[in-house]
Amino acid sequence: MDWLATRLRQRMNPQNLWPEARSAIVFALAYGQEVDPMARLKERSTGNISIYALNRDYHDVFKGKLKRIAQWLAHETGTEVKVFVDTAPLMEKPLAEQAGLGWQGKHTNLVSRELGSWFFLGCILTALELEVNAAEGDHCGSCRACLDICPTKAFPAPYQLDARRCISYLTIEHKGHIPMEFRKPMGNRIYGCDDCLAVCPWNKFAKVAAEQKLKARDDLVAPSLAALLSLDDGAFRKMFAGSPVKRTGRSRFLRNCLIASGNSDDRSLLEPVRKCLADESPLVRAMAVWALLQLDPQSFTKERKQRLSSETDPGARAEWEAVA
Repeated sequence: MDWLATRLRQRMNPQNLWPEARSAIVFALAYGQEVDPMARLKERSTGNISIYALNRDYHDVFKGKLKRIAQWLAHETGTEVKVFVDTAPLMEKPLAEQAGLGWQGKHTNLVSRELGSWFFLGCILTALELEVNAAEGDHCGSCRACLDICPTKAFPAPYQLDARRCISYLTIEHKGHIPMEFRKPMGNRIYGCDDCLAVCPWNKFAKVAAEQKLKARDDLVAPSLAALLSLDDGAFRKMFAGSPVKRTGRSRFLRNCLIASGNSDDRSLLEPVRKCLADESPLVRAMAVWALLQLDPQSFTKERKQRLSSETDPGARAEWEAVA
């Protein structure tokens, strides 16, 4: 099966998940693309979606594969198994490192001498006692490319990540307003960030995804910000059906797109930004205010006179009032 790499780890017993577990089988599934993630940062009128999210949700794709293997294993051995793909509090990266699949690099992600770092991790826990693989050592050496490239300085030290500063966290998991200090560094990143992975020298060994469901969709490689800003909830759900992007919801996604629009220097985006000033979502309205200020300060002053008095959301009002 050339789409995965497996290693075994004996006597792993995550008590909070399954006390009967005696071994973990760790899998890696390549998701590399024939797309340059750093080059896309220069296309400022388009949105930059993380490489891993350019097609189907990997949770569904990878878990489906592992379930078939787990069913075979359970049938052949008569023992119970459980499958995890980033869906429970299981520390996949330390497990994978101990199992010899790779090592946690200075950016805290797993790196492999065979696969680079463009791959997903999944685990099958089993009650079987399996042969142990040797743990993988650290091969980062003196390199600090991943630390130096980070736009928001999210690495206070090698092997340490401050998630509160990470663009992947901010654009995907963070539910509220993105702090002002991070908006300019976000550039056109509208879902995730690949910088620390993209500059890793070990990615010269990375594999392009063989799984068709993980190959990049043409319409997601460099989507127009103007088109994305026009999405209502139904259109958003349709466009991102089956995609991990859908889980963020329209409001957070448009929040990110509006920040990218404000960073674009593209005045053709003024009209779609203005339309978002009247959006039903307070989060969208607030970021539309910020984007408008970046693109056209004079228009911002005019719109504020018309809209501030009727704005009821504190977050949106704060954006209008940020400039005297």
